Amino acid sequence: MSTISRNTAGAGPRGWSHRLAFVLTFICLVLLLLAGLVRHAWAETSAAPVPAGLVTLNDIESGALLFNTKEPGKYVPAPLLATDVKIDVSGPIARARVTQRFINPGDSWVEGKYIFPLPEDSAVDTLKMVIGDRVIEGRIKEKQEARQIYEEAKAAGKKASLVEQQRPNVFTNSVANIGPGETIVVQIEYQQTAHREGDTFSLRFPMVVAPRYTPKEADPRFVDFTPGESGWGEVLPPEEKDTLEQPPVLHPEAGKVNPVSLKVSLDAGFPLGEVKSPHHDVTIERGGKNAATIALKKELVPADKDFELTWKPAAAKAPTAALFRERVGNEDYLLVMLTPPSGDVQPETKPREAVFVIDNSGSMSGPSMDQAKESLLWALDRLKPGDTFNVIRFDDTLTVLFPDAVPAHGENLAVAKKFVKSLEANGGTEMLPALRAALTDRQSHGTDRVRQVVFLTDGAITNERELFSEITTNLGRSRLFTVGIGSAPNSYFMTRASEAGRGTFTHIGNEQQVVERMSELFEKLGSPVMTNITATWPDGHTTESWPNPVPDLYKGEPVVLSARMPQAKGTLILRGDVAGEPWEVRMAVGKGEARAGIGKLWARRKIEQLEADARIAGNWEENDSSILKVALEHHLVSRLTSLVAVDVTPSRPDGEKLTAKDMPVNLPEGWDYDKVFGEQAVSPMQRAALQKGSAQYAAVLAAPAPAADRGPGMALPQTATDAPALIHSGIIALLLAIALGALWWLQRHWAATAWARRSR
Repeated sequence: MSTISRNTAGAGPRGWSHRLAFVLTFICLVLLLLAGLVRHAWAETSAAPVPAGLVTLNDIESGALLFNTKEPGKYVPAPLLATDVKIDVSGPIARARVTQRFINPGDSWVEGKYIFPLPEDSAVDTLKMVIGDRVIEGRIKEKQEARQIYEEAKAAGKKASLVEQQRPNVFTNSVANIGPGETIVVQIEYQQTAHREGDTFSLRFPMVVAPRYTPKEADPRFVDFTPGESGWGEVLPPEEKDTLEQPPVLHPEAGKVNPVSLKVSLDAGFPLGEVKSPHHDVTIERGGKNAATIALKKELVPADKDFELTWKPAAAKAPTAALFRERVGNEDYLLVMLTPPSGDVQPETKPREAVFVIDNSGSMSGPSMDQAKESLLWALDRLKPGDTFNVIRFDDTLTVLFPDAVPAHGENLAVAKKFVKSLEANGGTEMLPALRAALTDRQSHGTDRVRQVVFLTDGAITNERELFSEITTNLGRSRLFTVGIGSAPNSYFMTRASEAGRGTFTHIGNEQQVVERMSELFEKLGSPVMTNITATWPDGHTTESWPNPVPDLYKGEPVVLSARMPQAKGTLILRGDVAGEPWEVRMAVGKGEARAGIGKLWARRKIEQLEADARIAGNWEENDSSILKVALEHHLVSRLTSLVAVDVTPSRPDGEKLTAKDMPVNLPEGWDYDKVFGEQAVSPMQRAALQKGSAQYAAVLAAPAPAADRGPGMALPQTATDAPALIHSGIIALLLAIALGALWWLQRHWAATAWARRSR
C-alpha cells in the first residue's frame, strides 16, 4: 500500500469523528438556547417565591427606590419601611407608640431616611433603637449637637438613629449603617389630646406627607452700608430659607409601599356609644361600657391616607367638664376641658359677608376637587337672603368672581354655582395672593355684618410662615375658617391658620362627610357662642397657662387649658359672655384625676404659643431661648431639638461604602400623579416589574416571621441564583458530557479497527 493510500485510509474514521463532534456540539448549543428561551418564558408566566422585578436605571423614573443586586447594572425596587402603630386613649389623652422597621434587602450598607407625619399637637418625647435583643434609648439634644453626634456615629460605622422636626406635624427619621439583609427597628412615642366637637370625640393619625407646592419667589438680597465708608455698600447673600424637605413620591402604577398596621385601645372614661373609623375598615371589640379595642380589618394597609377614629357617649350628652393633673418634680401640671353652654342659650345672629376661597390646583385633582366643589355648592345653598358673598378660586393664577361681595339672591347664586361647577384641578398652589384677596375688606369698620372667610384647600404648600404672617397682619374684623379637603391634608397649617384667624378647622376626608361636616361648620359661622373669655387662677403670679389669651369659642367646642403651678390648690374661675349675658364657672384645681403625660402636653402647648408669638412679632431670637429651654427640660422634639440614639459598637467594616437612601412615599389616595408632577410615561416593562415586585413584597411582609427568628425582623428577599436556573444548567452539562463520552468511545473504536486492518 502506498503512503498516500495509507494516510487516506487512516484519515477516514478520524475525519468522521471530527464531523460528529461538530454536530454534537452544535446540537448542545441549540439545546442550551432552547432551554434558555423556555426558562425565560417560564419566568414571565410564573410567580417567583420572592420579589424578582429586576430593573435597570433606564427603566426607573422619579420616585422609585433601588437596591443593589448581585447582577451588575440591575436593581430591585423595594419598600424599605413597615410601620406598626399602637395608641392608648385614656379619657381625652392619647399615648402613641410608632414602630418603624427599616429593611435592607440588598448587599450593600445603607443609610435610610424616612419623612413622615404626626398629629400637629403631638409631643414627641421618646426614641428607642432595637438591635437584636438590645434596646438603645435616645437622648434629647440641641438640634445641631444631635446632628453632629449622628454624623460622627455614621462615619464611624455605628448604627444610629436621628429624629428631627421639619414642621410641628412633619418629622424625619434617619437610620445609619443598616447592613446587608438587616432590619433595624426604631420606636417613637408621643402624647396628644383627643379633639372634641359637640358630643363627638376624635383622633387622627396621619400616614403620609402629601407633596407640597413651593411658590415661586424672588431671592432678596440686602445692601449693607457702613457709616463713614463714602456711601459704598456691600450686597449681602440671601438669608437661609425655611425649606421643607420632601420625600420622593412613588408612581401609583408601581404599587403601594410602606405598609402600616394599627391598633387603638380606647378607655373613654364614660359609657361609649357609637365608635367608627370614616376612612378605614376596622374591627371593634367592646371591653365593658367604657372601653373598646379598634384594629384595622386588613392587617396591613398602605400609608396613603390619614386614619381617623371617632366616638360618642352612650348618653344623650357628653360630660361637660374634665380635669386632670400630674406632679413632676416640684410642680403640678393641669389639663382643663370645659364645654360652654348650648341649647336654649343662643348668640345673637347677624347677617354675614361670606368669602369662599376654593383651591383648584393640581394637588386637588380627583376626589378632592369633587369634595371641594360639592362642599362649596352646599354652602352657597345655605346662604340667607340678607347675606352677601363672593367666590375666589386659585391655582397658580387667581380669579375673584365679583368685584365686591354681592347679595345672595337667585341670579348671583346661579352665576356662582355655574362658575364652581366648571372648575378643574390644574397648576400650582399659589395660596398667598388668594389669601390676600380674601382678607381685603372694603368695609373694614362695618359692624352690621359678620365677615367670614371660608378657605377650602388641602394645604399642600411649603410657605406656611408667609401665610401666617399675612393672617396676623391683615385679619382685621374677618374670621378665617379652614376646610381641609382630601385623604392627607396639611392639618398643621390649617389648624394654626384658623387659630390665628379666630375661626375653626374642619376636615372632610371623603364625599360622605360633606353634608355632615359642612352642616357643623355652618352652625359655627354665626357669632361665637362665648366671647371675652378669661381664666383666673388661684395664684396668677406663678401660674403659666396656655393658650393665652383664651380664644372665642364656637358651639360644641370646649375650653382646653394647660397650666403649670407650684401646687394644685384653690379655685380656677372661668368667665365669659354668652349672648350678651355674663357666664361664670368655678373649678377646684386640686381635685383633678392624676394622669401621666400632662406635663409634656403643657410644654408642647407652650412651645406652640412661643412659635406663634415669634411669627407675629418676628422676634425669633428672643423666643428661641425659651423654646429650647422648655424642649430640653421636657425631653421633647421641637424646631430646635432632636432625639438621637447611637450604638456604641461599630458594625460597618472599614472600607465598606455607605449609600444614602431616601425612602419613597405613596401618593395620597385620590390624587392624580400627572396633575401634581406632570405627564409621566411609564414603560410596560417598568410597570410590570414594579407592580410584580410591589405585590410580592407585600406578600413577604404579610407572611409570619419564622418561629426560630427571635429578633424583630421579617422575611427578606434573596439575590442568589434560583433553582430553575441550576436545574437547566445541570441538564445541559449532562447532555454535553454524554455526547463527549460517546465521541471518545467512537474514536477509540475506529482507531482500534484501523490498526487491525493495517496489521493485516
